[in-house]
Amino acid sequence: MNTVLLKQKAKEIRKDIITMIAEAGSGHPGGSLSCTDILTILYFDKMNIDPENPKWEERDRLVLSKGHAAPALYAVLSERGYFPKEELKTLRQLHSILQGHPDMKSTPGVDMTTGSLGQGLSAANGMAIAGKLDNKNYRVYVILGDGEIQEGQIWEAAMTAAHYKLDNLTAILDYNGLQIDGKNEDVMNIAPVKEKFKAFGWNVIEVDGHNFEELDKAIEEAKETKGKPTIIIAKTIKGKGVSFMENRVEWHGVAPKKEEAEKALAELERSEAK
Repeated sequence: MNTVLLKQKAKEIRKDIITMIAEAGSGHPGGSLSCTDILTILYFDKMNIDPENPKWEERDRLVLSKGHAAPALYAVLSERGYFPKEELKTLRQLHSILQGHPDMKSTPGVDMTTGSLGQGLSAANGMAIAGKLDNKNYRVYVILGDGEIQEGQIWEAAMTAAHYKLDNLTAILDYNGLQIDGKNEDVMNIAPVKEKFKAFGWNVIEVDGHNFEELDKAIEEAKETKGKPTIIIAKTIKGKGVSFMENRVEWHGVAPKKEEAEKALAELERSEAK
């Protein structure tokens, strides 16, 4: 793992997220910035993929269950070579391949269409079960939002994954503590997350979601875990990398104005990725 490269990639991806959301005039910067490091290590170090052949049958799969964080996924896919960076400027425009939520029929590299929260883990289960039935070696990753796991379907899917011993499935929880209406604990308390997933039969790992070394170790442990699925609870910061967005719920789904975008980009340019 090249930590220096990953940090630089994550920094560029955050800049692209700000630029495209500002250009579109709508989008979700907070949760996109919080899951950037997770997506970066998956696509640039961990996943077995081929940007030249997005539908390669042996590829690892990723489901962005928190589909409103699509700008982060699009920026990563573009940086990885799935489509030209110029496409990022078309976010949310009519006929663009980059809509407000991921669309597997329109965007190269998107493995599952998502948007309605709570459904992605079920889709990932299906992919993982198919891999087992077909004797494939691919792995399935699913990125969950913390507000999203208030949905009952998540827990049905969690029970299903453990029942079928889906050790080829890794869920990663983007645990930034905030959702559109405020703090998780105020809207609908999800704690204790670790104990709940353990009770459902999962292998559970807790990490700093902005620490590449910790993410690396956790993802490797998940690969080695047999007989049960793994969830990596990644503690993150909403709006990570832009000081005036960090831990601010109002930046859940508001696009930065021109001056705000310029300020954010200048700050990211000056900073050393952490």
